[in-house]
Formats: sequence, structure tokens, C-alpha cells
Amino acid sequence: MSLQFHWFLPTYGDSRYIVGGGHGLPAGVAGGARPANLDYLGQIARSAEQLGYVGALTPTGAWCEDAFIVDAMLASVTKTFKFLVAVRPGLISPTLAAQMAATFQRHSDNRLLLNVVVGGEPVEQRAYADFSDKSERYERADEFLQIVRALWERPDVNFQGRFYQVENATLPYRPDVIPPLYIGGSSAGAGPVTARHIDSYLTWGEPTPAVAKKIEWIRGLAAAEGRRVRFGIRLHVISRDTPEAAWAEASRLLSAIDPETIRQVQAGLARSEGEGQRRMLALHNGSTANLEIEPNLWAGFGLVRGGCGTALVGSHAEIAAKIKAYAALGIEEFVLSGVPHLEEAYWFAEGVLPLLQKEGLWSHPQGPAAASCVPNEIPFAASTSRKLASAS
Repeated sequence: MSLQFHWFLPTYGDSRYIVGGGHGLPAGVAGGARPANLDYLGQIARSAEQLGYVGALTPTGAWCEDAFIVDAMLASVTKTFKFLVAVRPGLISPTLAAQMAATFQRHSDNRLLLNVVVGGEPVEQRAYADFSDKSERYERADEFLQIVRALWERPDVNFQGRFYQVENATLPYRPDVIPPLYIGGSSAGAGPVTARHIDSYLTWGEPTPAVAKKIEWIRGLAAAEGRRVRFGIRLHVISRDTPEAAWAEASRLLSAIDPETIRQVQAGLARSEGEGQRRMLALHNGSTANLEIEPNLWAGFGLVRGGCGTALVGSHAEIAAKIKAYAALGIEEFVLSGVPHLEEAYWFAEGVLPLLQKEGLWSHPQGPAAASCVPNEIPFAASTSRKLASAS
């Protein structure tokens, strides 16, 4: 099995500290010392492409910039890098969504991955003029995906459902490669939608027993539909040469967070309808004590950030071992991030990927020649000392 690694594009800004914002928090909360302009986001995307990440997840919501537009612009500054772009049923016509995806595929050489975001935050949904309840949003997503896939596969589509009625819909160009569909969701409604329509199911970074239960749940539902679903996990990462250096970095990030900020963010996130968000909050309950909830799994990000709140923390060897533990459960894709996103992409790619490569668990998506940019031998200091010794 060859694992796939994706990175993340911070379209709300970046920093050397944890940037707030995320699902369940209002617009204007997120932001960092590095503005999310195209030059900086392009720098992250190009570096991630070179280092061996397959693509990047781009967030969606009132707190960040529009994912589809940003990624469409970044496609022109990359070559093989893929973009995991959010599509939100209920906020866009299924016909228009299918057309946008087909256009992206046509002009990017089939580099689109679609992340279906049903929405779990009532305040945000209403800001987008969506007053449906959670169960309705999943039912609507089911109809939405039926229409979208039909438009990708057939020249003429008619549909009569509870939420959508479509007459004689067609696309000027159907995609040569249908974009893979991703979804994340811990609520009961996520299961049937995943089983019927989704290619890759994503979970936020929970302890391994909880992840194993999710995989068993989705795998069973998909089998009943005669389908197989891939599994992925969304995590932050702090990978360093030694465990001490990694935990020192985690402590530095934690020391910059004041208690009042934690209180305010946790109060906002507590209003979420999302089961996944509830599970993230339960990992720490707003407390800075006992944040290592499983060996090398740290819940500190979730104190001030909505959405994924956990990080892999440790030496490169420890992180590689943790990834292998998740892979043993059935996880095949890892969607990672770290602050700052540019530097942390290098820490992980140069420290962890070579270890996984040696064990046959990872290969560079652009082939062996591209993998030469990722060091897999001896550290610089040792290499230099040997050269000096031989020269003398």
C-alpha cells in the first residue's frame, strides 16, 4: 500500500503561531502575520508539489476566502498538484457545481478533488441564506450528488426530488476524469451519503480506537451499497529531529494562547451542531492540562481553532510510527497542515517521508526522479564532516 499525503492552503492567513478561526467561528476572527495572497499561497503549493504532497485541502466558510476561486487561480502556477476544493450543497445549484467542476478539470489537466461540505454550523449556514436543519442538509446533499454525478456521466439529466427539480440539464463538456468526491462527517446522516456517493471519507484526528470504529461504520454501510470507500484523516503536524524539539515547539504555541481567548473560542464552538466538532471539544474540554490524548497525538490546536484540533507531535521516527498505526486501521490518505504552513511542509516531507519511503509505504507522486529532492540519506552535518575528513 502506498500512502498519499496532502497539505493545506491557509486562505485566511498564516503565522508562526496557531491562527484562530475555523468552523463555528465568525468571519474576521482568522488572520495571521502572513496575508493569504496568491504569491504566498502559490509558494506553499509549489513547495508542496515539489516535496511530494499529492495536493492540498482548501477550507471553506465565512472566515476564509472562496476555495474554488483561489484554487482555480493557483492551478496555473503548479503542474501536477491537485486541489481538494469544497463544494457546499444548498449554497449552489447542482448543475452549476457540476459545470464548475468540469471546467476546472478541463483546464487543470484533471487536478480537481471535490470535498463535499454539508455544514454543521447554524449561524454560518443562515449567513449564507440556508435555514435548513441538519438532517435536511444531508438529505439535500444526497439529491445534489445524484444530479452532479449524472451530469458528469450523461448528456441529458432530469430529476424530481424533495429539494431539487432539474429539467433537461446538460454540460457543454463532461469531464474526461470524474473528480473524486471526499466528505468528512461524524453525524449519523453522513454515513448513508458517504456509502452511496463518496470515494474518500475523511475523519478528523481522533485517537486510534475512535478512528477504527468510524472506519468499521462507513465500511459496513458502503459494502451494503456494493461499494468500497477509501479512508483519510485530517491532522496538524509538528515533526522535528528529536522528541524534545517537537514538544518544545508545541509548548511555544501553547504559551502564546491566553485563557480568555480559549474561553471565548470554546463558547462559540459549543454552539456547533457538528458531531465531529463535539468530539474535538471532548478531547480537551477547554483545558490546557493533559493535551496529549494518545501518545504523540496533541489536542492543543483545538483550544482556539474550529475544525480539526489535533496534531501529530514528536520526532520524525515517532510521527512515521503513528502514521503506520493509522494506516494499519485502513487510513490511506493523510491531509496535513502546520504553522507556518510553508516551513512545516518541509519539516514533515524532509523528516518523515523518507522513513516511510524506505519501508515501501510512500513514493513520490511524480516518480523516482522527483523523489531526489527529498533527502533520504545522512544529515548535512554528518555528510559535511565525512567530505572534510576524506579531503584531509
